[in-house]
Amino acid sequence: MDRASRIASTHSTRRAFLAACAMAALTPSAHSQLHELLSAGQELLGHPLDTGLLQRLAQGDTRQVEAILRELVEVLEEDEIAPLGDLEEWVDTAIPLLQAHTETRPYAAWLRARADYFEVADQLTTPAPSPAPPADRPRTAPVSPTPNQARAAWTKEVQGKPQPTGAVAWVPKLKPVFRKSGVPPELVWLAELESGFEPKARSPVGAAGMYQLMPATAQDLGLKTAPSDERLVPEKNARAAADYLRQLHRQFKDWRLTLAAYNAGPGRVTNTLKQRRASTFDAIAPSLPAETQMYVPKFEALLRKREGKALASLKLPTA
Repeated sequence: MDRASRIASTHSTRRAFLAACAMAALTPSAHSQLHELLSAGQELLGHPLDTGLLQRLAQGDTRQVEAILRELVEVLEEDEIAPLGDLEEWVDTAIPLLQAHTETRPYAAWLRARADYFEVADQLTTPAPSPAPPADRPRTAPVSPTPNQARAAWTKEVQGKPQPTGAVAWVPKLKPVFRKSGVPPELVWLAELESGFEPKARSPVGAAGMYQLMPATAQDLGLKTAPSDERLVPEKNARAAADYLRQLHRQFKDWRLTLAAYNAGPGRVTNTLKQRRASTFDAIAPSLPAETQMYVPKFEALLRKREGKALASLKLPTA
């Protein structure tokens, strides 16, 4: 069955099944019920991330959680957006499982901040209902959305999106940190994408803190990761993130490319620009990780929502 027909026939059934898994997993005495549900639904879900992994998430073992979520990161790092839409229900179910255990709540914050990638990807890549093509004509695979299509989708997505709870307290405190580092204070809102303004957020590949800095990057920017991890101190995390953004903007001289480099790494962006003989984010977006393709237009939409400003209009603070 092709993807469009599969979505049409199983979407509501998958959602109901995964909701049942979540309810079972959140009840300590019901792990056997969860196991039975997962076994029964193996063929229904039809994706390697779906079968059996929710049960292991429910157990709250940090090492297993990291291993499972690293598989999700691999999907985010591929350059195709369509597979993200197939994982929307899985992500929605995984978040409360992670939130149920103190040890895995930092991963819940990381995943919650990215949950709408999967929702918007589903919207962008699910074809509108149309008459079936003739039997002798195969259905075409969904075409990757353009950056402008992504921007339109994110503009719609964030319209009714409330600020994260932590933003109320942290935005006024951290804007001066960004200004002092020489970058637009409005970039403080990157924390909404990275962690939902949760200071203890942690990714399965080692990034940590409100602005999700990798250990090596944080150390290069003057933060200690041991014996205590300074990335978990919001002001220090924000200062390092702002310094990094300033370095990236000096290199790329464009805010879209700067944000793409912050998310995907400057090496990936530089190499892609060279390979594509291009100079803009839009020209290289299809060759960047799926997360990055969503990250940049999402921030543009949030910036307009939170600050009433366009990304291109941001100016470096004057001394």
